[in-house]
This record gives sequence, structure tokens and C-alpha cells, in this order.
Amino acid sequence: MQDLPSEYHECKITVPEEFENIFTHFYFAENISPNPVTKTLLPTYQTILLFCFGEKAMMTTRENINLHVDQCMVFGPVRQAFDYTLPSKTSILVANFKQDAFFRFFGKFPPENKSAVHPDQLLKENCFTDLWHQLADISSPQDRVHHILDFCRPYLQAQDPTGLLLSHFGNNQLNPIKVIAEQTQQTERNIQRKQKEQFGYSVKEINRYYRFLKAIKIIEEETGKQNKIQWFYIIEQCGYYDQSQLIHDFKHFLHISPAQYLKFQQAICNPGIE
Repeated sequence: MQDLPSEYHECKITVPEEFENIFTHFYFAENISPNPVTKTLLPTYQTILLFCFGEKAMMTTRENINLHVDQCMVFGPVRQAFDYTLPSKTSILVANFKQDAFFRFFGKFPPENKSAVHPDQLLKENCFTDLWHQLADISSPQDRVHHILDFCRPYLQAQDPTGLLLSHFGNNQLNPIKVIAEQTQQTERNIQRKQKEQFGYSVKEINRYYRFLKAIKIIEEETGKQNKIQWFYIIEQCGYYDQSQLIHDFKHFLHISPAQYLKFQQAICNPGIE
């Protein structure tokens, strides 16, 4: 990772209470320096809608496949880290969908064999191309967010009753699939299908991610206190079987080892994971 120039600006934009169950936040970044800037997006298990203004932004996947974003693109759920590059005089605005909100908006997820698609491909009309042109005429990132929120209102569907139960299931000691299947008198297979269809990931996948996220947060807290990292403490606290399982998760989500991540943390300021 490179040091970011002072001409690179980024911020998170909160959403009104009305949309808190749809978006976690919007992210804005702008590169007004003369050189391209590359950053790494850490896994969030959120589906994101990205608008690009200026030159084409570039996303680089784990398989070293370069994806160029001209106007707008849908990614996700973001299961693994990837790099993105903003050319000079280019900005992006990213909508971060919460849980099943993307399904409520589009009625489907992008095909699993594609890492990114244009949002117009998910609807019967080219409304996102029109939306991009409207946003391009708005200078303020906050005003762009308000315009997007107004745009999305007519498309939002009511939350499916099963999706509502899944999104509000708070007992991590129980299997939500089994509990909700019994509660709603459905088969576990049907609940699993709805979980995958509406959220874009399985309960097993998201639980693995939350376990890894807990490990990352402990590392952030300990490095913030200038403490030496006690890896076996992290293994015990996060429910890993052994050190090899922890290492496997680091390589799965971030493509690096825990020791490499620690060096990365010490080298730059870590913005954290949502």
C-alpha cells in the first residue's frame, strides 16, 4: 500500500433513519492528485453499488482480473479483499447495501459466475445509466446521496417475513435456520434457500466472516495499545480450532498471513472494517 497524497479525499456519508435498514452508509473518494491512487477494499459481505465520475476506475480481483468501471457497477457480496485504482481527477460514490436490502431493491442478486455487472442488467430498464447522468450534474457528494435515496424509493419492496426473521436473529448460540424453520413451519432447506436468495450468502459463510472480523478487531485494539499480539488468545476468543485455521481465514479473506497483516497494520493507518 502506498501513502495517500493530500489531494486524495475520502469520507463516509450517513443515511437518514428512513434508510438505515437499507444502507449502512455511502462512501465517497476523490483523487485530485496528478497520479493514480490504489487502495484495498477489505471484505464486508455487503453488496455495493459503485458510481464512477471522471476516468475509468479499475478493480483488480484475487485472480488478477482487471475490471474497468466507466459509469456504475454492482459488486458483491464482497467476500474477499480486492484492490481498486482511481486515476487522476476521478471520484467514486459507493452505496453499501445492508443484509437483504439489495434483494429488496432488485429482486435478485448478480449471477454467481460474475464478479461484477452493470445494474441496468438486473432491471428491465436502463434507469441506472440515466441516474448516472443525473448524478454527474450534481457536484456535492451529499446531494448525490440524497438524489439516489429519492430515486430508490419506488423500487424498494417490503421485507419478506422470513428475511425479517433472519436479519433480526440475534442469538448466535442457536442455528437460525433450524429455529426459524420450526417457528414458521417450513423446511430447513427452504429457509436455507431463502437465506442464500435474499442475502447472497449462507449462514455458514457469514458466521465464518464474523469470527474473522472479531479477530481483526482484537488485533486493531491490541496494536492501538502498542501491545504484542497474543495469537493463541485470539484463537481462543474467536473460537478457532488452532492456529492453522486462523491462518487459513487470513489467506481466504485477505490473501495474506496474520504476520503479514500485522506488518500492514503497523505501516499505515487502518480504516477498519464495517
